[in-house]
Amino acid sequence: ADGMTWDPLGLGNAMGGRSRGNKGGWSVGDNEWNSDERSLEGAGSVMALSRGGRVNAMGGSGGNNNTFNDFFGGKLPGKIATVLALLVVSRVGTYIPISGVDRAAFAESLSGGGNVLGYVDTLTGGSISKLGIFSLGIVPYINSSIIFQLLTTVFPSLGKLQKEEGEAGRRKFMQYQRYGALGFAIVQAVGQCLYVRPYVENFSVTWLVESSCVLTAGAMILLYIGEVLNELKLGNGTSLLIFTNIISSLPSSFGQTLKQANDAGDSATVLPVFFGAFALTTLGIVYVQEAERKIPMNYSTRFQAGGLAKSSYLPFKVNSAGVMPIIFASSLLALPATLARFAPSPVLIGAAKAVYPGGAAYVPVNIALICFFNYFYTFLQLEPKDVAEQLKRQGASIPGVRPGATTPDYIT
Repeated sequence: ADGMTWDPLGLGNAMGGRSRGNKGGWSVGDNEWNSDERSLEGAGSVMALSRGGRVNAMGGSGGNNNTFNDFFGGKLPGKIATVLALLVVSRVGTYIPISGVDRAAFAESLSGGGNVLGYVDTLTGGSISKLGIFSLGIVPYINSSIIFQLLTTVFPSLGKLQKEEGEAGRRKFMQYQRYGALGFAIVQAVGQCLYVRPYVENFSVTWLVESSCVLTAGAMILLYIGEVLNELKLGNGTSLLIFTNIISSLPSSFGQTLKQANDAGDSATVLPVFFGAFALTTLGIVYVQEAERKIPMNYSTRFQAGGLAKSSYLPFKVNSAGVMPIIFASSLLALPATLARFAPSPVLIGAAKAVYPGGAAYVPVNIALICFFNYFYTFLQLEPKDVAEQLKRQGASIPGVRPGATTPDYIT
């Protein structure tokens, strides 16, 4: 050998030499690419990526450009643009009003609070007070999903359809929820139209039917938008719509706060405290919402040297119920005031005053309802017996807990 050729297997004679004049094996200069090799180089080939990496490693700026090109050339920017466009559409429908109603007088009646529409108006970003075609928001679908989740505990066949029959069963369960959302939308649309009757210029059956159909169609459009948002895999569609509606009222809320602070003459003291409390509250909510307890799991089918492998854990959200208990409790607290509007009996009026914000029973009843719904909704979403059964089928167990009846007790 000439000292420049490495041929440990003696392949030189069999390969017939290299194009560079080497008699066999791989020579030191063979790592450099020639023009023929570069002509075979494709845009997405390993050779192209390696050459790009070498150029970038030498201090070139092409790496950042390639990163931006890969990002904007992918599907993510299009998905983000679609999400933003759909959220804008959901807000535009809020400002398209139904006809024949004195909106200013109706909005003023809701500003005092104490009724279900006043509370739901916050969740819908003020669409109810504006009497837009999207006034019902996503509330009919929320009500339908809650009712069907409750029905799964009453009718085991529904629970089996949702949990044990795969994708086809979940689609069928979702279709039932859509039908329920349509029914809730019709009922709520008629109820809202009857509720605003004192503010309608020329109330008639024709106006009632037309306005109810418009509101129902608006609710179904929002339901479709929510499902499209789910399919984009960038977040839960219902949560995104509620979040957008709530933050849409933040500018006006901040504006009112600034105006009140300036009128009082203590803006230098009040505003830092207000925005500091707002930031700390937001951080606390995010911390609690994302907090979870991780329970280590053992799988009988996974082994490591010395015993079973602890390669997984069972996550439990600290606040798995989210804001649903607060929504349920607030709706029930506001119900007496709404019923008293249609049937002004002394009993309903007394109950409405007692549970009204500032009333004698408001705080204790509110806390009791939130605790009850939190407990109920948590066990509705995460049934300990079902979790224990799933762990058993997967051959998993909790360290220190015997499989069987003790597992649901431990999870509870």
